[in-house]
Amino acid sequence: MDTTVLDVDMHRRRIGDLTDDVARFCAGRGDGLCSVFAPHATAGLGLMELGSGSEGDLADALQRLLPRDRRYRHAHGSPGHGADHLLPVLVSPSLVLPVLAGRVALGTWQRIVLVDTNLDNRRRHVRLSFVAG
Repeated sequence: MDTTVLDVDMHRRRIGDLTDDVARFCAGRGDGLCSVFAPHATAGLGLMELGSGSEGDLADALQRLLPRDRRYRHAHGSPGHGADHLLPVLVSPSLVLPVLAGRVALGTWQRIVLVDTNLDNRRRHVRLSFVAG
């Protein structure tokens, strides 16, 4: 298994596009599976269309589901930080993607995204692992 770690700057954004980084990691590797894992208690990974307004829709949906206020028992950090710790239950911290002939087999509009509502952490790490088929 080959692996690498991406250092992702999430300053001033809630959604980071990892698609090109994952594609570069998988290029030339043949068939297999690519595991994408965010080892954080307050971030998750997803597949979504970008650039069509979906980012704002996702931010709005997460705000409705996980309001940023002081209702949470987990109460350290910025106001509403307890919500950040619930995010990985809704947005998984991992994905496993098929790779065919060195290309991640995504749908036409699918992009690989890191979702991070935590304002207290700006730098994130995402582990990519390739298992040959």
